[in-house]
Amino acid sequence: MLRKLSEEQQNKLIESAIDEFGKKGLTGAAIADIAKSAGISVGVIYKYYKNKEELFDYCLEHSLNVLGDVLDDAVSEETTLMGACEKLIRACQEFGRDHGPYIRMYHIITLTGGEDAMNRAEAIEAITARMYTSLITKEQEQGNVKKELDPGLFAMFFDNLLMMLHFSYGCKYYEERMKFYFPECENQDEKILRQLMLFIEGAFGIRE
Repeated sequence: MLRKLSEEQQNKLIESAIDEFGKKGLTGAAIADIAKSAGISVGVIYKYYKNKEELFDYCLEHSLNVLGDVLDDAVSEETTLMGACEKLIRACQEFGRDHGPYIRMYHIITLTGGEDAMNRAEAIEAITARMYTSLITKEQEQGNVKKELDPGLFAMFFDNLLMMLHFSYGCKYYEERMKFYFPECENQDEKILRQLMLFIEGAFGIRE
């Protein structure tokens, strides 16, 4: 009879799987490699997940829950759009640095296409689309954002900036890419934050 995993072992399994999926994608990842990294047997994994796809979807759901909590915390007590932007940028910097494999797994999804990828993308994008659109709409109603801006498009533009910031902290290619534009980027979170804040304020006409 296969033994039941402890909570610590289950967490190790999920982190190992996310790391493997982030490196190789769903197709290239191997259950055997995940099991070896987690220090358990392949049979134990199949006791919990019927196949690799189910494990991948659980890992994606887990990473989205973690990211969702981070984003919710960033805007939960903020009353101004620029204040929320600052918290969200800081959260992206920290999340990208602390959860690189999560970012790489998301990046893999953006590259793969197909119906399954589109279904997963819908689950990912729904979190930020609702959050940012609602935040921008509220600011328009208060007169802090130009009335002619479309909240949905503005939310997408803003999310694009944060997505690239995530990649710049969690994906090796984008980490190196940032150095071409900002060679002294290491340990310069505060400057990156302030410059991005200036860009957002100037480009989108935020009024406070």
